[in-house]
Amino acid sequence: MLNWAEAALHWREDGDPGGRPLVFANSLGTDLRLWDALLPHLPVGLRLIRYDMRGHGLSACPPGPYDMDALARDAEALIEYLDLTNVTFIGLSIGGMVGQALAARRPDLLSALVLSNTAAAMGTPEAWQARIAAIRAGGIEAIADAVMERWFAARFRATPELALWRNMLTRTPPEGYIGCCAAIAGADLRATTATLTLPTLAIAGAEDGASPPDLVADTARLIPGARFATLPDTGHLPCVEAPAAYAAILSDFLKETAHV
Repeated sequence: MLNWAEAALHWREDGDPGGRPLVFANSLGTDLRLWDALLPHLPVGLRLIRYDMRGHGLSACPPGPYDMDALARDAEALIEYLDLTNVTFIGLSIGGMVGQALAARRPDLLSALVLSNTAAAMGTPEAWQARIAAIRAGGIEAIADAVMERWFAARFRATPELALWRNMLTRTPPEGYIGCCAAIAGADLRATTATLTLPTLAIAGAEDGASPPDLVADTARLIPGARFATLPDTGHLPCVEAPAAYAAILSDFLKETAHV
């Protein structure tokens, strides 16, 4: 646990302690277990660091609302606490927005960026406020079925595993979920993301109902030289639905950027 001034963060480390570092940031309504299925498919020799975003998992849930700068400061604090350099930051959904904000804020910490199922701006403030209102009225349970439709392709929704991810969502602290909704609602990163120059990979799920491929591609086009890949038959969490295929794309990028 990292106890710093703004929020105590739960994190864990796998892989080679002396390897090149990858830092993973989870999506809205999940925790660091989002990446469990992916890690065994990655090249050996990497230092694999995951953390629970504030208000999620075992991290602290400070009073909201949050903003994207605060979430980026959390990631910055963890990287500095671990004394990391040349980090490849891998963020999914809101985690990818955190990655964009962090890369603009502290380019000296990162050597490469992976933006998975995310965008520089996601949804409208009105839509996020409607979601917040629904949760305040009926809890996260009130939105859970609709979220599952956006998270997963039809094939995965027909499996027993769906219940595990629905439970993860509904057990997220409501104030943490709402706080992060507010951060997304208030974030338009297009201007700062367009200034980024570090190697970037953008990954989309072909059936993603939360950040469709066109939206992810639009963000990739903001960054000179960014690569873009789409995984078929996957939704918003392709690292869960197709971990081997996701790892293959990510591993190729790590090799191209001399990370492995």
